[in-house]
Parts: sequence; structure tokens; C-alpha cells
Amino acid sequence: MDLDALALFHSVATHGGFGRAARAMRRSKTTLSRRVADLEVELGTRLFERGGATLRLTQEGRELLASTQEPLDELAAAERTFRGGGVEPRGKLRVSVPLMFGAQVMGPFAARFVARYPLVGLEVITDDRYVDVVEEGFDIAIRARPKPEEELVGRPVLKDRLVVVAPPDWTRPGPDADGKPPTVPAVVRAIGEEARQWVLDDDGQRIVIDPKPVLRLSTLIIRDAVRAGAGAALFPSFFVRDDIEAGRLAVWGTIVGEPLEFWALHASSRLASRRVRAFIDMFTQTFE
Repeated sequence: MDLDALALFHSVATHGGFGRAARAMRRSKTTLSRRVADLEVELGTRLFERGGATLRLTQEGRELLASTQEPLDELAAAERTFRGGGVEPRGKLRVSVPLMFGAQVMGPFAARFVARYPLVGLEVITDDRYVDVVEEGFDIAIRARPKPEEELVGRPVLKDRLVVVAPPDWTRPGPDADGKPPTVPAVVRAIGEEARQWVLDDDGQRIVIDPKPVLRLSTLIIRDAVRAGAGAALFPSFFVRDDIEAGRLAVWGTIVGEPLEFWALHASSRLASRRVRAFIDMFTQTFE
């Protein structure tokens, strides 16, 4: 049954005529008459007696009006609730997060999120692999400096600076006698990191270092290797802040250039659900 035509039938029956209903709904009288006539054809029965000056419901019309009033009222109430933002987020929510990011912040954040939204079944997958959000059924992907993709939309949720850290007993080397940048042992990520020059700022002083990879490791164990003396490494500052403050790592400088941006992305082919919007909003508020 055409719900729009049914709603128009209710309006005509309630207002006692096509003209009054048309004015109340700001629809043309012709449109209302045609849509109600289509509904009569669909149901195979007449709903109004159209002869004379007064429009009267047939027996079938009265029965249809009575039997559909409550469902239409419930639909109207549901629409008002949804439009007003009163429905609590619910349902399964799958989120893909980089390993390092997940290990550092997602445990406490996930606990706070499900405490605030208990009807959401949150599932967080930590993986440095570039997942296909649509094909693999993820609702959200947290990515650092994401590549533009037509099927994804989103917004930045966290900005941070990249820093170079080293074992605390290492001294940052300077350029050689010819002014060439020093080469230092470096621990780099096994996936997605190229060994290119580190251009650093240290209290306004520009420093250039050539990293020489001696180890390629999974993200989560690079910090341990640096603390053990394997080499220097590049990290977002939030990931090594506690180690720096505790003296377990030494900062050699901050990478010059734009800060590292983490984005929350979701599929552009569908309207973001309330649980997706709730997650992104809370994430942004937590880390801004």
C-alpha cells in the first residue's frame, strides 16, 4: 500500500473534503484527488461517496480509516523522534584502527564509548593493512593521512606532530666536516614507511638526518627496540610521550612540515548512521 496516498486519504477524511485537505497540506486539489483515486484502484474499492455537496466515507473508507489511524500515528511519532535526534544509537559498529593508534588510545576510549552508548555493539580491529571499508564491512576506518577515495568521506579527528626519538644514552650526531647530514641506525615499520631524510626542528634549529634502516618491525614493537638501543625511530608524539617524560627515550626533534592528521572515514554511498556519527563526534571531542 502506498503510504503517501494513505496519508492523503486520512487528511481528506479528517478535513471533510479535498479542498480543505489541499490547503492544509499545501498540495494541489487535483493531486490529492488523483492519489486517492489511485489508492482506491489499488485496494479495489471506493473510499468516498463523491456525489452531492458533502464528501462522505463509504463503509470501506470508514474501516480503512479506523484500522490505519494508529499505525500512521506511530509512523509520524517515529519520524518526529528521528528528526529530533531522540533515538539512541544502537546496532553493530565495526571500526578499523592502525595498530599503534589502537594500542595507545582505543582501549580506554572504547570502554567510555560503550558505557555511554550501551546499545551499540562496538568491534575494533587493529591492523596496519589498508582495509577496504566497503568490501570488508567496516563502518569506520581511522587512518593517518588517508589517500582520497571517491567511495569514502570523513573528517580529521586528531592532529599530532611526528618526532624522532632515540635511546636516552645516545647523542644526536651533527653534520660531518663537509656539512653532510649524519647517518644513524633506524628502526622502521615493516609496512608503509620509506627510509627518507628526517628534517627536524629543535627549538628553531633545522637539523637533517639520514636514517639507515637496521630493523623493520611491526609497529607495536618498534618502541621496545628503540629503548633497547637498536636505533632511532619516527613516532607521533602522543605514542611516546610517557616514555619521554620517564626518561626512557630522548627526543631529537620534531619533523618539519604539516602535522600528522588522523581521519575517521566511512562509506559515502550511504547516510551515516547515528552510531557512526556518535562515534566520530565522541572521538573528536576526546582528542581535540
